Amino acid sequence: MSASLAPSGPVRSSPAPSAARRAEAARALRRLLRNPLTFGGVLVLLALVAVAALAPWLATHDPLAQNLDRALQAPSAEHWFGTDEFGRDLYSRVMHGSRVTLYIVALVTVIVGPIGLAVGVVSGYFGGWVDSAIMRVTDIFLSFPSLVLALAFVAALGPGLDHAVIAIALTAWPPVARLARAETLTLRRADFIVAVQLQGASAARVLWRHVTPLCLPSVVVRLTMNMASIILTAAGLGFLGLGAQAPTPEWGAMISEGRRTMMEAWWTVAAPGGAILLVSLAFNLLGDGLYDLLDPRGE
Repeated sequence: MSASLAPSGPVRSSPAPSAARRAEAARALRRLLRNPLTFGGVLVLLALVAVAALAPWLATHDPLAQNLDRALQAPSAEHWFGTDEFGRDLYSRVMHGSRVTLYIVALVTVIVGPIGLAVGVVSGYFGGWVDSAIMRVTDIFLSFPSLVLALAFVAALGPGLDHAVIAIALTAWPPVARLARAETLTLRRADFIVAVQLQGASAARVLWRHVTPLCLPSVVVRLTMNMASIILTAAGLGFLGLGAQAPTPEWGAMISEGRRTMMEAWWTVAAPGGAILLVSLAFNLLGDGLYDLLDPRGE
């Protein structure tokens, strides 16, 4: 009986998974930075995070300190963005206001992402009366403008920053759920999903291990694009006095305070308004870039 032959040469192993992941991440980064507008949006958002983290050191004055002798001073070397009607330094208040904005965006996204994704994949996967019931509730939320619905929730909960976050989150999940449902409807009839089901996998395992990861890229893009709407809704609540309460430096509340003197002191609304415009535009540009990056048809 002849002995079995062993391989004559060394066995070549496949590239390390970590090296493959690094190469894929490098390609993704090059694609993301290929668009100068997307790159600009990324820089603005990185600057927002840096400003929020370093606000106590970047601010030139106490954002809450009042000095009526210096009220409504135009932008100068001492007060870069001017002062408001109470003599507070607007540059320092905008710097500290970035913390409030980042807090709202981050917390709302952390709440909305999992809720919208879970509701959407469950609705799309099970279908039938489950899908009909969930989608009718979703349609009710979508039938109202987000700011109007947020106003209703804040009126019930009471004014305040945390209540504003809850109200915005309650209005922001339906678009995410709709998108996740649409993705799930496409995936649930796929051959690999049917094969997993035939192997006896439970519905929970199919949703968690197979459907949810494939829906995640589209949901991330949608959440990124929603961040601009979140900022505008938060600013609207602050403008109406239902968000962050005085004297907290919040951009929407700062515009509300400055509108009384905007005809004689334009900088009181220009500084926070410009910050809202810049950050909202940056989130939209980043969302467009992520869509191009995560689009499976992209090159």
